[in-house]
This record gives sequence, C-alpha cells and structure tokens, in this order.
Amino acid sequence: MKRLVVTADDFGADLAVNEAVERSHAEGVLTAASLMVGAPAAADAVERARRTPSLRVGLHLVLVEGRPVLDPARVPELVDVSGAFRSDMARLGADIFFRPAARRQLAAEIEAQFAAFAATGLPLDHVNAHKHFHLHPTIAGLVIEIGARFGRPAVRAPIEPRAVLRRARPGEAVSPAWLTGPWAALVRRRLARAGVPAPDQVFGLHWSGQMTRERLHGLIRNLPDGLSEIYLHPALVPGRAGGAPGYRYREEFEALIDPQVAAAVREGAIVLGGFADFEPGPARGPP
Repeated sequence: MKRLVVTADDFGADLAVNEAVERSHAEGVLTAASLMVGAPAAADAVERARRTPSLRVGLHLVLVEGRPVLDPARVPELVDVSGAFRSDMARLGADIFFRPAARRQLAAEIEAQFAAFAATGLPLDHVNAHKHFHLHPTIAGLVIEIGARFGRPAVRAPIEPRAVLRRARPGEAVSPAWLTGPWAALVRRRLARAGVPAPDQVFGLHWSGQMTRERLHGLIRNLPDGLSEIYLHPALVPGRAGGAPGYRYREEFEALIDPQVAAAVREGAIVLGGFADFEPGPARGPP
C-alpha cells in the first residue's frame, strides 16, 4: 500500500509561503506543513491552519537562519551579536556537542519552540528542523526526549532512495548522499529504539528547492510501497526575502497544484494524508 505525506516546509516564513501552503492544500496535493513558530508570519500561518483543520501541521525547529523564541540573552552560545542564530553551522554543531552550556541552552530553546507550538492549540503532527539540523546527534537526542513530552510526533529521517530518483527522472544525474546519508541512518536507528514514528522513505533532499512538476510527477508515478514523505518549499513568488538562493519557490507551488500530479496520485491508488492520519509505527532500521 502506498501512503504519502506531502509537506511544505517554512510555514510562517512570510505571507507568500503561507498563501502558497493554503492554496496548495485546497487546490492540490499538499497535506501537511511544518511551522516555524518564531518566524515573522507565524501568527498568520496559525490562523490559516485553524480554519483549515484538514491540513496537518508540525513543528519546523529553527536553530539556524532565524531568531530564537527565547530572549537571546538566555541562549548566548547559540546567537551572534545581533541576537540571531549563528550562521557557522559546523562550529555551532561542535559547540553544541562539546560545550555543556551550549547544550543546556539548546535544550531550553527546543523546549520553548515545542511549547510555542503547543500554545497554538494545533495538533502536533510531526517535527523536523530547518536545514535538517536535527540530524546532529545532540539535537536528535533532544528532539526525541522533549518530543515525548509533547505527544511523540513523527520525525523526518531523510533517507532518500536514489534508485527511485533515477526512475522518476531518467537521464538526470543523481549523486550519492555522502554527507546526510550516514547521519540520517543513525537518526533512523535512534528513532526506532525510542519508538518514534518516521516515514519509510523521504524525497526532497536531492531536489531541494528544485521540485518541478516533472520531478514531482515522476516521483509519484514511481512511489514505493509504505509510508513516504515528499517535502517542498512552495511560495507564490519566484524568490523571496530571506529565501535560499536558486530555490524555485513558485515552480514548487505550481507543481503541487498541477492536474497531472493529482491524476498520478489517483492512478497510483496513493492514499494522501498527514502522519497522524496514518498512525505510523516506530521508525525501522535502515533498509
């Protein structure tokens, strides 16, 4: 059986994202969104989600490229002089791993973001992190530990079968996931040991910000059995302030509402929903 969660990340980043999420759910195949609780348009995103209860919403933890929910003075190891999260991810990752003060501040900030989501009153469908920072072993452990106190939501472990990508777009080069693959497999094992739900496979890493209608259509036509997640970054504008360079935001929105994509879902007898709709079991070990 093929079950599919189609997720929009960066919900709350700005109005162009929020409008794209709402329309992609109403007019297309989008089933879930990951909310940045401290982002500029988070309140607008929450209001849209409240009036659209069929949209499953999860927490998109932001620990880089944003501002903390806590007062920056409470998390000095995590922020720069402006009070924004540090941009030196490699150095920050080392500090989080080796420095007890940084770990304590990280735990407090992650708990604050979970609590901010809980305060919206929205059911918590899943959790993941901006730029996949939850693949860091310390962050992954805290997500598992703190998430258990907020309902044990599903967690994304981005293990992306390259063979499916090749079938989806024959002729396009597909490189191995040398950087993320080992960490994603480690997170998958930790989720399994903790009994935390996770998808069987995830798509969106190799084509991050480049999920055109042809690629999305090809993935859906070649979707494996089990529970899959495809994540995108839709917006109603080609580019947006604070967005990633080169991301094709408008094209990803257009892919989500494309009639041929919807037809491929129907023809493949694919069941769409959020993680809560499928009541996924604990994560399995790597295949």
